[in-house]
Amino acid sequence: MRIGTIKRRRALELIGASGAAAAVGYGASSPTAPDGASGGASNDSSNAACAETPSETAGPFPSLTEMFRSDIREGKAGAMLTLTIQVVNGGDGCSPVQGANVEIWHVDAAGDYSQYGSQSAQTFLRGIQTTDASGQVVFTTIYPGWYQGRATHIHVEVGIGGVSRKVTQIAFPEDVSDLVHASGAYSGRGANPTANSRDGIFADSLVAELVEPTGDPTSGYAATFQVTLSV
Repeated sequence: MRIGTIKRRRALELIGASGAAAAVGYGASSPTAPDGASGGASNDSSNAACAETPSETAGPFPSLTEMFRSDIREGKAGAMLTLTIQVVNGGDGCSPVQGANVEIWHVDAAGDYSQYGSQSAQTFLRGIQTTDASGQVVFTTIYPGWYQGRATHIHVEVGIGGVSRKVTQIAFPEDVSDLVHASGAYSGRGANPTANSRDGIFADSLVAELVEPTGDPTSGYAATFQVTLSV
């Protein structure tokens, strides 16, 4: 791909921005301001209609290295999440887009991103995969934790032919997040105080970015998210 050259340049710019944010109290690995599972069978997300997926900020913590892999956990504790992402072409009746590079990144149960701040030497919960003939990739990760000022989320970027074509974010139902965040590795922090409706990213686009996971904190969750773009 890829997104790499673009992303690394943007990351350097955003590192400077996050440094400025730190000066007013935002942490580098656990920001306090908005940034802009084996389980049941995979299910459809609520964004499955053939409409352009909303574009969102990449946030201040995009990946600094390219890691092509399906299992991005690196031993991180948390409820397993099997996340299927399908990329479709809204300009062609939502036909599958093969050969697109899909990257995701998100925080761990403690609310930290890898590659930044106290976790700068780590690479957990980041990865890239290339879509198959059905336009799909499948990641094995953990249910994301949270940090102050943002609803629970996962970042997604899709690149085609070395060009970034869509940057968006995945939202999660609050009842599911509350259940997960009361268990296991998450329990020390408890529920996320920021609701989807109060999140500056999702407030105007929640229906288009919300997944509906199936499963439970013990056996894990599965969810499917559709990214619709015009190729």
